Amino acid sequence: MALHGRELRSTIDESGVLTLSLEDVTLSDPAEDEIIVQVEAAPINPSDLGMMLSAGDIASLTSGGTSDRPFLTLHIPESRMAAVRGRIGQSVPIGNEGAGTVIAAGSAVRELEGKRVGMIGGAMYADYRKISARDVIPLPDGASAADGAAMFVNPLTALGFVETARNEGHTAIVHTAAASNLGQMLQKICLADGIPLVNIVRSEEQAQILRGIGAHHVLNSGDSDFRQQLAEALEQTGATIAFDAIGGGTLGSTILQAMESVAVGQMSEYSRYGSERFKQLYIYGALDPAPTVLNRLAFGFQWDAGGWLLFPFLRKIGPEVAQRLRSRVVDELTTTFASHYTRTISLSETLQPDILRAYERKATGEKYLIDPTQG
Repeated sequence: MALHGRELRSTIDESGVLTLSLEDVTLSDPAEDEIIVQVEAAPINPSDLGMMLSAGDIASLTSGGTSDRPFLTLHIPESRMAAVRGRIGQSVPIGNEGAGTVIAAGSAVRELEGKRVGMIGGAMYADYRKISARDVIPLPDGASAADGAAMFVNPLTALGFVETARNEGHTAIVHTAAASNLGQMLQKICLADGIPLVNIVRSEEQAQILRGIGAHHVLNSGDSDFRQQLAEALEQTGATIAFDAIGGGTLGSTILQAMESVAVGQMSEYSRYGSERFKQLYIYGALDPAPTVLNRLAFGFQWDAGGWLLFPFLRKIGPEVAQRLRSRVVDELTTTFASHYTRTISLSETLQPDILRAYERKATGEKYLIDPTQG
């Protein structure tokens, strides 16, 4: 049984032209431990856009092809080419996660045939996905493909933040871009688990989203007294770890400085090295692609800053803990870990210029879902 379908690919050539296209692919029969899933839902996450658009300049976007086989091109500025040298000439499939119905299964996993599953492993922006059975989770009865499409990246990242904080001895958390789907999940987890959370957003509308689900500490970074509000929230919660989705600019530095200011205010003796309270900043996103600026002399010497990525985290904690986290996601799939989508688009619509510009904005509260069965 050979299946023929489409798959979204991103390719960069030597001249710096990035092409997005739908390519024809043929899937052979699944091996004994593999399944073939008809993809019915796949979310567009910031991490997917990073692979899809790479360092391309959106202002250079042009379209071509036909309605059935559209393609888009973007130019990568010469100053950014060094960052993508390793993938020049490669036709890269896109889409970290998705969900759909198993239409074929190998002999060792025949029980999955006909079931609806969530899956992770790349190449999800496609009509069909052949995948190892170990990389899928059967959805609960009554759950739709849209319910299970985003059951890995955001839910496990939110749970991973809490697990990381606990493992490193922190008792409260700071989170930026906090009104996102991921941020709302993190807030629900923290409420359920009794963990103080300081949410930082960029508008009153975003603040209202979080207050509507029970958030206690919501700060607008655009307020004139933001730094004072931040210091007060840190004093009340004792937060000493932050997860930053912004990346660029000075916000991470501002958070560390506020943590240090609170700690120094509680010291009984002056030290030229600052407080002994350890402060941790993890950068996990790049909503602002500018360089990260750290005013390192403003927060003492007991601090650290680094990157946080889901898959290295899952490898680090081991299969037993990872399975515990996955089980919680399944149990709370339509409550704590429910995702809300601005719009559902077809696979070919992902390559319409106006639609791409809309989901490329990565606006808080806006999330797009791809349903390849729509065309």
